[in-house]
Amino acid sequence: MTGILMLLISCHTKEVKKLESGEGFVKVDGGEVWYEVVGEGNKLPVLLLHGGPGGASFGFEPLKEMSYDGPLIFMDQLGSGRSSAISDTSLMTVEHYVDQVEKLRKHLDLEEFILYGSSWGTMLGVSYYSEYPDAVKGIVFSSPLFSTDMWIADADTLIATLPDSVQQVIRYHEELGEFDHPDYQEAVKLYYSLYVRRKESPQVDRSHMNLSPGKQIYEYMWGPSEFTSTGTLRTFDRLNDLGKIAVPVLIFTGEYDEARPSTVGYYASLIPDARFVVIPDAAHATLNDNKDFTLKTVKDFLDEINR
Repeated sequence: MTGILMLLISCHTKEVKKLESGEGFVKVDGGEVWYEVVGEGNKLPVLLLHGGPGGASFGFEPLKEMSYDGPLIFMDQLGSGRSSAISDTSLMTVEHYVDQVEKLRKHLDLEEFILYGSSWGTMLGVSYYSEYPDAVKGIVFSSPLFSTDMWIADADTLIATLPDSVQQVIRYHEELGEFDHPDYQEAVKLYYSLYVRRKESPQVDRSHMNLSPGKQIYEYMWGPSEFTSTGTLRTFDRLNDLGKIAVPVLIFTGEYDEARPSTVGYYASLIPDARFVVIPDAAHATLNDNKDFTLKTVKDFLDEINR
């Protein structure tokens, strides 16, 4: 009994490395990845995986208003934001992005953390968890994509809600491969205003930042627009991995999201311990369209995990 008691005491009193707030870089194959730790509380760190591919972590800025008593870890994936620019397509793979997340985890010595992915970040998140599940104690999937086939089917459903003339413009220019044509871009703009971001984003001057453009990454891995995939992610499908997730999961999407609630609800049904929430009055950018509701949804889940 004494040996067991000492083991329990040892486990209970194990010190967890405290993260210090601040910015830094971690070396990865192809360059350096920028990160920032915000907050120094005692709750589990939350590692944030932004959308794109080729996006940046700026969309997670509202999370700083959540009053979470723990570290939030922002990172810009390689080739975007404040990380090193890349043009080598051999670096633009799911495997390389998974490796970046693991290198950052090791760099910060994270033994336990919560993974939070948004959009493309959910594709990266489920891929990371499938490879490195041990340190992950909970997952947030915001507006997820786990099957490109299902995403494209949903996009076709949403395109069918647009005026016939707009649908014709989309199909005509896609058949010709004229993705930069002004008429096609106008159609994209309309689709995005309905299903990606319904409210104007706050205007922030970032001209002083030396930001890496992620457009090439997006087009190479995904394609010309949210509703058309011609890149390497066209065959992405991790539905079989959802049933293997052994930690609590919050999975949510916007009421008008391109990640349609019916599909995201189906994803949630495949995860053993999932909470499914629809964010009202929001499209894909839930933190932008309905910040208060999204923050409360996330905060409640994080508090539950930490209890």
